[in-house]
Amino acid sequence: MEDPHASSASSSKPPTFQRALVSGAISGVAVDFLFFPLDTIKTRIQSTKGFWHSGGFKGVYRGIGSVGMGSAPSGESFTQVSLSPLDLHWTLRPRLTNTVAAIFFVSYETFKAALPRHSSFLADSPSFTHVVAASGAEFLSCLVRVPTEIIKSRTQTGAYGHGKGKGSINSALSTLRYDGPKGFFRGFGMTIARDIPFTAIQFPLYEALKSFLSRNYLDGRRPTPGEAAICGSIAGGFASAVTTPLDVVKTRVMLEARTHMSPTAGPLEPVPSPSILSFLPRLLGILRNEGLGTLYSGWAPRTFAISMGGAVFLGIYDFASNFGKENPPESQHLK
Repeated sequence: MEDPHASSASSSKPPTFQRALVSGAISGVAVDFLFFPLDTIKTRIQSTKGFWHSGGFKGVYRGIGSVGMGSAPSGESFTQVSLSPLDLHWTLRPRLTNTVAAIFFVSYETFKAALPRHSSFLADSPSFTHVVAASGAEFLSCLVRVPTEIIKSRTQTGAYGHGKGKGSINSALSTLRYDGPKGFFRGFGMTIARDIPFTAIQFPLYEALKSFLSRNYLDGRRPTPGEAAICGSIAGGFASAVTTPLDVVKTRVMLEARTHMSPTAGPLEPVPSPSILSFLPRLLGILRNEGLGTLYSGWAPRTFAISMGGAVFLGIYDFASNFGKENPPESQHLK
């Protein structure tokens, strides 16, 4: 028989669609704008051009525009300036579209609640449910994340030049010009190959840490946002360290401007986007030609940024999604 204390923290009513949507957007904007410089440094370290030739420490917020468009809800009346994590300018009209963080959390909460109802195996395996829910949500969110990361990475490294007028809009237009619409999804399979393993580690670990904390130290009470932030930091840091080699391969693919010609291609005929099946050969190629150290290049800023970002991201999400809800200890439930 299932221990009521073990499930009390995780069996609470999931957030509504609107609450999950807004909470995910707020947390996504907060973590992206706070930790964008570290992501820029990590991307430049992993670039084949080298750190200094990719820009060094200059313009570490270059490409932030693409993140702003990919992290928060967007709509006809939404202005993309002065985004604040606690002030999303509530001038949004009903025509609200979901983007990266919002899509992820809406999907994750939906899958997490629905899957156990359709499978007795998942009903008896909360950890596996979290793996499946997080993986499905990650796939859907990548449909938006990949285009924004393409623009962001190329802007950060100056793939289409540095200086005035060479920001996110220029990168987007240049990608469309040289690559066509498919260029915005270059490396989609590679991104999935990196992000699904990362998420499949991070979120089950995050949920397990919260459940362990609730069961053993909080008398069944749901962890506070601060406690959830600590769990998110540990889970994010561990997952990022383990999956750094996958991130190196993904970054290399996204930075391959398709303006590079193949030996057999005629003028202006671009190299096709690589298949996900080339992921393992690419990883082994880097290991063989550049060494194990290269596969872990950028691991320090990546792990630090995602560890701290996990605290902000999941702490703010937990606060926003549970705002106004009662949180009594398990002993009061049993009275």
